[in-house]
Amino acid sequence: MPKTTFTREEIQSFAQLSPFELKDKFIQIAQAVQEDKPGQKEKSSAQMLNAGRGNPNWTATGPREAFYALGYFALSESRRVWTADDLGGMPEKKGSAERFDTFVRRHPDLPGIELLEKCVAYAVERFGFDRDEFVHELTDSSIGDNYPVPDRMLTHAERIVRGYLADEMFAKKPPQDNLSLFATEGGTAAMCYIFDSLMKNGILKKGDKIALMVPVFTPYIEIPELDTYEFDVVNVEASLFTETGVREWRYPEEEVAKLADPAVKLVCIVNPSNPPSLALSQRVANQIKDIVATDNPNLLLVTDDVYGTFVEGFRSIAADLPRNTLLVYSYSKHYGCTGWRLGVIGLHDDNVIDTMIAELPDAEKDRLDKRYGTLSLEPSSIRFIDRLVADSRQVALNHTAGLSLPQQVMMTLFSLFDMLEEGQAYKERIRAIVQQRLALLLEGAQMKISDDPKRAAYYIELDLLAEAERVHGKDFADFLEKNYEPVDPLFRLAEQTHVVLLNGGGFDGPQWSVRVSLANLDDLDYLKIGHHLRGIFNDYAQEWQSSKG
Repeated sequence: MPKTTFTREEIQSFAQLSPFELKDKFIQIAQAVQEDKPGQKEKSSAQMLNAGRGNPNWTATGPREAFYALGYFALSESRRVWTADDLGGMPEKKGSAERFDTFVRRHPDLPGIELLEKCVAYAVERFGFDRDEFVHELTDSSIGDNYPVPDRMLTHAERIVRGYLADEMFAKKPPQDNLSLFATEGGTAAMCYIFDSLMKNGILKKGDKIALMVPVFTPYIEIPELDTYEFDVVNVEASLFTETGVREWRYPEEEVAKLADPAVKLVCIVNPSNPPSLALSQRVANQIKDIVATDNPNLLLVTDDVYGTFVEGFRSIAADLPRNTLLVYSYSKHYGCTGWRLGVIGLHDDNVIDTMIAELPDAEKDRLDKRYGTLSLEPSSIRFIDRLVADSRQVALNHTAGLSLPQQVMMTLFSLFDMLEEGQAYKERIRAIVQQRLALLLEGAQMKISDDPKRAAYYIELDLLAEAERVHGKDFADFLEKNYEPVDPLFRLAEQTHVVLLNGGGFDGPQWSVRVSLANLDDLDYLKIGHHLRGIFNDYAQEWQSSKG
């Protein structure tokens, strides 16, 4: 195949973009109208394969059906109170559970009604809910006729989601202390709220030193660089190899030891990682735990555990360090619900942030008392988890804060679904899907990766320079570095094969690495992508051989 039509200077300039913005350029290239004959244009018949984004191509249908079935019951409850030409009333609490039972009996063929009944029964049994209270929360909230109360998260929803996190993020062995939750507009909003409130409350200051466990999801790299923060960023690099040319994507002890510096105020972790897609090892978790116990007791951890359900027996580092950790979780990937925007921030009631706020200098305390003074006669007693809610609405709009109630109901039903046999079977299916796609990609690419039981396989990061050294030796790897830009393979893939991948360097990974999402294309597409990747790789090898005369 020919080389890319883009000059090295053009490629260098595009490489300055965020990988997600650069992806758009690759899509433009892959979709470009090609000159077939002079004066005649036609679109290429080749299908574009965009493995650049993590939006899954599956959806959990069962809990959605249950949600829509609940909607019909909720409407019947509304019309029971007030009926007049498309006008209903606010559902009544008293007797709602009995009316729900009647509705279920009268509509046995309504899609989702059986699963909805199972979810309600399981919730009442596991959490000891009053049936009228719980059914009314579901009913009134799916109608969406009230502001969220409490604003941080609905009472029953919080307990159910806490149970879901205990099962899936803590391997059914949660820390003893209570985990308070704030329902957010996906993990995206959670990230923004956390950085913002830590700054607003004087826990982080502009220019402070923070650490990133890299490679990492790009926004964690880009947010600290904004003029609002300008943090001094320390990278903790997953730089271990299992053998020549095969990256382990694990953290050496000396890299993790960077967190022992008391000047490092916070560390951001995506667990399992993005892009390498590996859950944090217990060895590293234990080392961080020791660092907090000795050298850096106020170290804050933000752990983004959205891919945790893809790893057997996953256990968040929040279980090891509950006092120091802000847990971020999103339902988007597991349930194929990125458009629903469902996420939570979890913070244990006994936490170091509240302690640090209580120990701030008097001038800082006075400033914060003034900031939150309209919310309470004792603003200093407002917990950080509740300050997050207030800050998310500029404090003044705290009375209308909170994730929309239908969203919280969907989150509740997703959580309850997971606790049933049907949900566990679904989890095994989606795990098998990404593992199968990974196997097909590697078969096509003829590349070797480390064998790791903690691999989520939602993404894979492939180091092309390491692969070059593994297959043809260091001379070939040196040739590539000298003659091409690290993103050159991605331009060739887009231009010649209509394949779109992301550059691993944009995630603070190795510059010559590429990220492949294993979530958003059909299984056999990954075999094709692998073949195309190997074809591009072989082209470089041919050019290398030709250069030697």
